[in-house]
Amino acid sequence: MGDYPKIQAETYDLIVIGGGINGAGVARDAALRGLKTILIEKGDFAGATSSWSTRLVHGGLRYLEYFEFPLVRESLREREILLRTAPHLVKPLLLTVPVYGGRSRPYWKIWAGMLLYDVFSYDKSLPTHRMLPNTQFQQLFRSLDKENLKGGAQYYDAQVEYAERLCLENIIAAKQAGATILNYVEVTGLDREGKRINQLNCRDVFSGETFTVKGSPKAVVINTSGPWVDRVCQLGREKDQPAAIGTTRKIGGTKGSHIIVDPFPGAPETSLYVEAKSDGRPFFIVPWLGMYLIGTTDIYFNENLEAIKADNDEIDYLLRETNGIIPTAELSRQDVKFTYSGVRPLPYVEPSQKTAAITRKHIVYDHDRDGVENLLSLIGGKLTTYRQVAEELVDASYQKMGLPARRCETDTPLPGAIFPNDTRIGQALYDYRPQLPLKTIHHLFSIYGARALEVLQLTDEHEELREKITPALPDIKAQLVYGVRSEMAQTLVDITRRRTTLAMHARYGLDLLPTITETLQKYAGWTQEKCDREVIAYHDYMRLNCIPDYELEAWEKALSPQMV
Repeated sequence: MGDYPKIQAETYDLIVIGGGINGAGVARDAALRGLKTILIEKGDFAGATSSWSTRLVHGGLRYLEYFEFPLVRESLREREILLRTAPHLVKPLLLTVPVYGGRSRPYWKIWAGMLLYDVFSYDKSLPTHRMLPNTQFQQLFRSLDKENLKGGAQYYDAQVEYAERLCLENIIAAKQAGATILNYVEVTGLDREGKRINQLNCRDVFSGETFTVKGSPKAVVINTSGPWVDRVCQLGREKDQPAAIGTTRKIGGTKGSHIIVDPFPGAPETSLYVEAKSDGRPFFIVPWLGMYLIGTTDIYFNENLEAIKADNDEIDYLLRETNGIIPTAELSRQDVKFTYSGVRPLPYVEPSQKTAAITRKHIVYDHDRDGVENLLSLIGGKLTTYRQVAEELVDASYQKMGLPARRCETDTPLPGAIFPNDTRIGQALYDYRPQLPLKTIHHLFSIYGARALEVLQLTDEHEELREKITPALPDIKAQLVYGVRSEMAQTLVDITRRRTTLAMHARYGLDLLPTITETLQKYAGWTQEKCDREVIAYHDYMRLNCIPDYELEAWEKALSPQMV
């Protein structure tokens, strides 16, 4: 919980609503440039769209089809920056594209796309593409469907396995640069005087405490709330009366769902970027933390944003299409270990338009045309391009303030940036090998980067924190305590879904809750009452968002009566 009386007594130059990857990037950029910045997030950082992606940092090969060349170039440039500034999180990824006759993308078209991709990434540090004739391709990928196979292509993009932590590192960097950062604080009103928003009314989600956030005379408010952009605009108030900002709908999101499965017969060693047999829609089959991530779908969504789940039909579609590409897989519902689904905050279009054709280019919407001169809303935005988007928004804010923009400094390393050959890792292996498995030490550096040393220091304070949370995984109890003490985790979902990946690796994390709550009670100040409340909330979250509908009855029978 923040120091709300102190916050209420301050005035801020830049007020950011929404703590996903774009909001986090804006807060970091603004704070580094010296603007007095506050970020307000109604849930947890990366708690929605930023957490539900395919976890790729990519140029968007298929955007070439829609002639979005500037977006591809921007994405490829930003990919290169992230490979340099977050090397512990963003890593090269080899993708393979099988090409089949009779589908929407023939061999020549893929080849042309590969050539263009290399042209637009002329300053890259990754290898260029290669085309594989049919004989070579079949030799390398023996388990793939051979019907009408014409060959394939291979190229490099990048993967961010812990996408939530990329967002978190921007939050940490913003805080280190002087920004005020709040999670689990909801904006309940945007108060206007004339053409300017002069203060925000806020409420702590857990305590119910209310307070205001005031803008300085030239303050700018940036709405990076993703799928909630229109709802935030509806919070406008003038002289204590509702006064929505704007009348047109701006967000028309599409739903994208993923499934996670264990390795299966014929599972590829590289990532696959394939066309579904039934409808030609591209989707990915990606090795991810010892498992496989399969997705995504692309469906118009206009329902409850607080409870988004991969429905049975989507899960069956991803299973069926994976089996169609890799016949030896024979995946079924029983193989699904975890599901997740999110909404892309794309520009609103009529539902008759093909979802794939909706632009992925972001739009900075200036609400001056709606009678509010100090509000900017972000429509769209990709994980890959968040840094560039943030720079654009902060530059626009300076323009609105009537001030010359200071130089953007976000091309510098993030707090955890470290390469595998760094001497600090070797020293940590030497120092902690007697107490911890090598696999655990390497695991900590893969998640926290250079900040893994802070997690390891906790094990010096309490030997019990060296213990594994579960024998099957390398994660240790110190990570739980560190998440609460140093990373603003406030709920069990924060810890198992966004500070770690325990929920995806261990039966939705349900079996780990007793160990987690016991550790947090002992070392992080959680009370028994908070633990009990959190366990109930955790089961509700998994039921509403992650556990497939076809499994719910069995899960509910397995839960204790008070959890149902």
